[in-house]
Amino acid sequence: MPFTCPRPHRVAVIASRPVSMFNLAVPEMLFGKVQLDGGPGYEVELCTPDPGSVGTSGGADLVIGQGLDAVERADTVVVAGTGSREDPDPRVVAVLRQAARAGKRVASICTGAFLLAEAGLLDGRQATTYWEYTGQLAARYPAVVMEPDVLFVQDGQMLTSSGYAAGIDLCLHIIRTDYGAAVANTVARLALVAPVRHGGQAQFTDTPLPAETGTSLAATRAWAMTRLDAPLTLTDLARHAAVSVRTLSRRFHAETGLSPLQWLLHQRVERAKELLETTTLPVDQVARASGLGTADSLRQHLLRRAGLTPSDYRAAFTRLTTA
Repeated sequence: MPFTCPRPHRVAVIASRPVSMFNLAVPEMLFGKVQLDGGPGYEVELCTPDPGSVGTSGGADLVIGQGLDAVERADTVVVAGTGSREDPDPRVVAVLRQAARAGKRVASICTGAFLLAEAGLLDGRQATTYWEYTGQLAARYPAVVMEPDVLFVQDGQMLTSSGYAAGIDLCLHIIRTDYGAAVANTVARLALVAPVRHGGQAQFTDTPLPAETGTSLAATRAWAMTRLDAPLTLTDLARHAAVSVRTLSRRFHAETGLSPLQWLLHQRVERAKELLETTTLPVDQVARASGLGTADSLRQHLLRRAGLTPSDYRAAFTRLTTA
């Protein structure tokens, strides 16, 4: 269910030495772009156990003035990736346990999952981290249910993501959970990143990504996005891309981690969410406009992906965006 607090949602981002600058910047960048009618949707505080100069994994130093008391004020706590996998800071571990006991949402980007695991917050829960370290995390914390081949995973109030750009996907997922698909997709556009990707998408594939020499299927995906209400087939997509169906499927999976039809379904569900949030169209018209066919089909897909019926989804998120 979305958060409906009248004030901006408070996010504390913990930097544990040596911190990844990229991981630290992602939450501030994305959450900072959420603007609602009443003002900002989030307040983001960067914090660290020892305020002052904080070393990074790249060798540079950052100055962070806020201590871990920021976590007490937060609704959501995000642990940025850190190089201290072998020696987790006990102060961070302790504050994470306190946050969990207080019912706060706790998330990690990349190797920040090691700190959540050290705190025992992932015991018996599904979790992930950057693929290069999944085996290490699983061996050190056998009570964690590792999901090595996903971008991010949510298990209750605990969320973990794999590395680098998957942190973007995690933050967009949080924004979508709090404020709906329309807001999350707007943030993605403002940040010039891909639309919300579902967490089950693979972290990587063995097939190399195509070189940027005009062979990318980005133009075909953009074309399909303008025709989601049409009954697009593999042949239609292949014809637009001027390739065979077999080549289309291979390249599509290499570029997105999904088959063309899986990608289309995901985009159609996202379009349906936006229409439910931002229009008063009847559910059957939303289903047709998003390419899902019937109200029953929309209901099944939305229940599977969001755990809500179309009417419940609309009621929850329309109240939020019009308050």
